[in-house]
Parts: sequence; structure tokens; C-alpha cells
Amino acid sequence: MRIPFVIKRAAAAIGAGIMLMSFASCGKAEIHELNLEHNTKVPPKMMFLGDSIAAGYGLEGYKKGDNYHCQSYSNILKEKYERELEGECGHTMVNMAVSGYTSADLIAQIQSGELDGDLKDSDAVVISIGGNDLLGIMFGLIDSLGIEDIRSFDIKDIDFASAAAAFISMGSDADKAIEQFSVNMDTITSELKKRTEGVIFVQTLYDPVAYYDQFSMLTEFAAQKILKLNNVISEKSAGGYKVIDVAADFTGRAGELTNIKKMDIHPNAAGHEVIAEDVDRSFRAVGFTYITTEKVKDEPSYGGRVALLCGIACGVLLIIIFIAFLVKRKKN
Repeated sequence: MRIPFVIKRAAAAIGAGIMLMSFASCGKAEIHELNLEHNTKVPPKMMFLGDSIAAGYGLEGYKKGDNYHCQSYSNILKEKYERELEGECGHTMVNMAVSGYTSADLIAQIQSGELDGDLKDSDAVVISIGGNDLLGIMFGLIDSLGIEDIRSFDIKDIDFASAAAAFISMGSDADKAIEQFSVNMDTITSELKKRTEGVIFVQTLYDPVAYYDQFSMLTEFAAQKILKLNNVISEKSAGGYKVIDVAADFTGRAGELTNIKKMDIHPNAAGHEVIAEDVDRSFRAVGFTYITTEKVKDEPSYGGRVALLCGIACGVLLIIIFIAFLVKRKKN
């Protein structure tokens, strides 16, 4: 029996519709961007702030205003992390430390807004501060005692009555400086947290004066005040930063790790190596992440393919039923 032309056309139309639907379903794969998070042990971008210790003062190649051409701990870590992160996310180091800065100077620098761009995308911010708040007072004490060269002075030449008076006066000045430092640390922390989601680290202050052990009055005075300042750093960490205990690794090693033999409190090359190890260890204890963006094509899932085939089968069945219905009707 021949199937009427109208029925053929109807069947063809329904079949074509089902095929178009199936092709449309198959063609719905879309390309979109997907952000992927990766873990790394060290920061893709780190920033150093603070004073001359972070700037690299006293090292070969250091020039005021240029913190990138000496083997300071920031540059040691920069070279190390560039190698470690090569082929992954890469590495960036920014050093905006300024020789001579006190905690008050650091606050002014942060609040000026000049650091905002680099702070915003930094993964780690490392701060060395406090030395100029306190150690200047101690070396002022040496001057007040008339000591021109602490390496060669004879303790018998010191007028202990005037020395005691000087210690009392300088002790009061040091305590006031530490109290202000405590207030400033709160401000530094809060100002940084407004500007960065990176992890903030603060170094403790080592004791270079311990080298002058022949002058116990001075070394005991310095040790007490430096300990007090470091206690502030530790206590204020509850506000949102990690402590890097540089002081612990310098204890008893001032002559080896600083330039104190030349009446210079700054770390020497060996001292910067030790600080680099301390900072690196602190970084790895925290860990970091970075984001990459990849283009992903959505393909129909296995379940989606099964559903599509079921839909096509049902469509074919409907066509057969429809044709049978029309044929039967035609006979009648």
C-alpha cells in the first residue's frame, strides 16, 4: 500500500524537527573561563617595608634609595623564589624600606597612599621596624658618657655617678619610646590591613649592643629595653600579623652577624643570610596560593547523552505511531 504524500511530508517534518533538536542539544557546548587555585610554599609577590635593616644598609652595592643591588635578605629571597617559581606563577619582590625610618615614619609612608598599588596584590608584607625608635637613644647614652670608641675605652675612666644619672634619664626616654612604639604598631597593623589581603610579618629586633660585654651596665640596659620592645611586637601580633623571631638567631652572635665591631649596628652579609633563612622559614610555615584562568569547553554529560538518545527514540516511536494512525484512518 502506498503512503499518501501528505503523510510522508508530515513524517519528514517531524523527523527533521527531532534531528534539529538533537543537533541543537549537541551544539550547546559552551566555552567559559574557570579560575583555578594553586598552592605554593612561597609568596608569588612579596613586599618589604621599614628601616635600614630591610633596605640593606652597609652591604656592598647598597645605595640610599636603591634597595635592589645588594645581597640583602630581600634580594637573596628574590633570587631564590624566582628560581623556585619559574614556570609557574613567577615571582615579584618590592622593597620600599627607607634607611633611618622609625615606626612613625612608616605610618606616614603607608598613609600617604604611595604603597597602595603594591600592597593591594602582595601575598606577603615583611616589616623591619623599631631599631631607630630605640637604639638611637642607647647610642646617645654612649655619647653622654663621653665614650668616643667603645671598643677601646677603659671602664675605670667612667664617672659612675654621672653614668647612673644618664642611665636613669635615658631609661625614661627609652620607656616612652617603647610606649609610643606600641601605639604605632597598632596603627601600622590596622593601616596595612585596610590595604592588603596578604600575610603581614614583623621581625623582632636583635641586640647588637651585647657585643660590648666589657660594659655590663650598657649591655644589661640595652638587653632589658630591646626585650621590652620585642615583647610589644609579640603581644601586638594578635592584631593580625606573624612574628619572625630574628632576635633569637642573633643572640650571642652580634660580633659575627653585624658590623658592631665598627660601631655599626646593621647586619653584615652573614647576618642577612640568617635573616633570609628566618623569613623563608616563616613563609613556608604559612603557605600561599595563586590563581590561573583557563578556558573550559562544556561537553554534554553522559547522563545528558543518554537523555538525548531516549528523546530521539521516543520521537521515532511517535512518528511510527502517527503514521500508523494516519494509514488506519485512510483505510477506514
